Amino acid sequence: MKEENPWQTLESETKYDNNWIRLTEHQVINPSGGKGIYGEVHFKNYAIGILPLDEEYNTWLVGQYRYPLKAYSWEIPEGGGPLNEAPLDSARRELLEETGMSAQTWVEIQRMHLSNSVSDELSIIYVAKNLIQGIPMPEETEQLEIKKLSFEAAYEMVIKGEITDSMSVAAILKAKIMILNGEL
Repeated sequence: MKEENPWQTLESETKYDNNWIRLTEHQVINPSGGKGIYGEVHFKNYAIGILPLDEEYNTWLVGQYRYPLKAYSWEIPEGGGPLNEAPLDSARRELLEETGMSAQTWVEIQRMHLSNSVSDELSIIYVAKNLIQGIPMPEETEQLEIKKLSFEAAYEMVIKGEITDSMSVAAILKAKIMILNGEL
């Protein structure tokens, strides 16, 4: 199997750029030799996800309206982490902002690319344990509802398709396997 790049870039032009993303259109020769275009979204932050678990295997989900989906979504606490900051520092901040919690134990459980056909966004997911409850401090763009539930109830929400956010689905399914194997 060849792992070298079969694409040839002829020209690239930035079509849009803000503090979070850059959209670039590339004029390319595709792997079959034909000319075409390829749109690429570059993310300027990591996607950080946190699955908080207490001693009784309860967790917390965050509910919010997601503008691109035009729908309400239940998710694990998530946010962006600057590329020049340690991802764990970003995870600590996001958990505190969205739930008011801090954690004494952190385990990285997953790294994944969220939509690698059009973007380079890297997601890093943690389990946070030994939790200490504080006061949430959401960002001004966030109107959040926080729900405490058993991990099993969150798992059932994934199985029933009630949680569709990719980081949340991956985190909960991976944690389920780790719990069954005695790793969490």
